[in-house]
Amino acid sequence: MDKPFDRALRRLRRDRAAPRFAEADYLHRHAAEDLLDRLGMVSRPFRDALDLGCTDGFLSRELRARGMNVTSADASYRFASAVGGVQCDEDRLPFGDGAFDLVVSVGVLDSVNDLPGALSLIRRALRPDGLFLAAFAGAGSLPRLRSAMLAADGAEGGAVAPRIHPQIDVRSAGDLLTRAGFALPVADSAGIDVRFPHLFGLVADLRRMGATNVLAARSLRPVGRLGLAAAAAEFASGAEPDGKIVEHFDIIHLSGWAPSPEQPRAARRGSATASLADALRPR
Repeated sequence: MDKPFDRALRRLRRDRAAPRFAEADYLHRHAAEDLLDRLGMVSRPFRDALDLGCTDGFLSRELRARGMNVTSADASYRFASAVGGVQCDEDRLPFGDGAFDLVVSVGVLDSVNDLPGALSLIRRALRPDGLFLAAFAGAGSLPRLRSAMLAADGAEGGAVAPRIHPQIDVRSAGDLLTRAGFALPVADSAGIDVRFPHLFGLVADLRRMGATNVLAARSLRPVGRLGLAAAAAEFASGAEPDGKIVEHFDIIHLSGWAPSPEQPRAARRGSATASLADALRPR
């Protein structure tokens, strides 16, 4: 079966993004800081962490500041080598079972070729009672860009092309955690709005993030001048009084634990000693 995402294209675009990533790191930084806040609410200590999709190493540095041994990894050679990390695809991890007690990942799992496989490998890389935390752009992101691309295809009279790679919704993400064998899985989402001066400002930032389309569609027809004009006009149609256009990103957060006998478990069905009907009866 052909792969939905082009691994080589994904690596290339992340390599190209590396030199200017700091100019558009706001979404990554926002999600990473939120992830760190969530980690801070966990009372147990962690010793060996994997930062999967390390980009410029921000999250790795923050974890080291908390006393952890951190392995940084990224599909991009330029990102990985800049922080002394390992180059690898998230669904082809080179780490042994039980190598870490914490795995964190920000901004990359939405474009992994085999997300169920990646989650299974992450769970295997965790020791019993190890924690996985992730954040990435989910379904509902980039609605104005999607409308603009539809307008571009319509203006040029061609079929609608998949110009933005598909993204997972929060419910499906939670189901995948369960399928991968994580205990106590949690998936939630939080929206963030960003203002842009025009369509090309958004596209430039997506390129600097390494977040452009990575679908394996080698015959994808490029957008011509007529289509670009239609896309820019559609995007600008949502401008606010000051001329800026608000684009929306929906950030999905995942958490799950590697199974362990010491973890809390749901009570066995029928083991209750009090009746729910009695508890709800008016007194």
